[in-house]
Amino acid sequence: MTNNNNPDFLRRIRSFVKREGRLTPGQETALQKGWPLYGLDSTVLIDPATLFANDHPITLEIGFGNGESLATMAENNPDRNFIGIEVHRPGVGHLLRLILEKKLSNIRLFDTDAIEVLQHAIPDHSLDCVQLFFPDPWHKKRHHKRRIVQTEFLNLIHAKLKTGGRFHAATDWENYAEHMLNTLNAHPGFVNSTEPNYAERPKYRPLTKFENRGLRLGHGVWDMIFLAEAIK
Repeated sequence: MTNNNNPDFLRRIRSFVKREGRLTPGQETALQKGWPLYGLDSTVLIDPATLFANDHPITLEIGFGNGESLATMAENNPDRNFIGIEVHRPGVGHLLRLILEKKLSNIRLFDTDAIEVLQHAIPDHSLDCVQLFFPDPWHKKRHHKRRIVQTEFLNLIHAKLKTGGRFHAATDWENYAEHMLNTLNAHPGFVNSTEPNYAERPKYRPLTKFENRGLRLGHGVWDMIFLAEAIK
């Protein structure tokens, strides 16, 4: 397997463009009040049992957008803990507002690059599920190398998942779905839970407003759920 600490991997091209955007007054207030309670430092290795004061299974979502679906999942699954990663500050503020309004205690947030979080803040074999919903497809062919789902990324995800843990990805770009499926199928540490097909959207993944709009326009959505297994 690729060494995820090698210099080439650390210098990889980021798979996102950080767009700060303008904070609403509500988002700004939520950041001020909520971040000290729910925000995490990506340079500090977490202790899940201490962080959540329980041993419930942990789902980590990479790129939660405005956080609506992640808040819904946390609210609907109080017996599961959630960690969200998002670099878009208004999205972080929006989710913190929801967390405060709903008084959710089973969710924590990072606001920096997911690769840095995975490398430095998440213990090995500590996650029960990693979610990657609608990542930037970088649809132009010359930008495909920026797509986050690459072998090196999957090596890192595999190291953080427990054996039998799920990697659940979804995209509305068919070409990216094919790339994801092929890359995951080629990885020795993952097995397709619905081999050889795409998965149906599970009930635990809420439909977003963006996704609903796309479905009304006839756009497809492809879900993939792969299980982590020991590499022989």
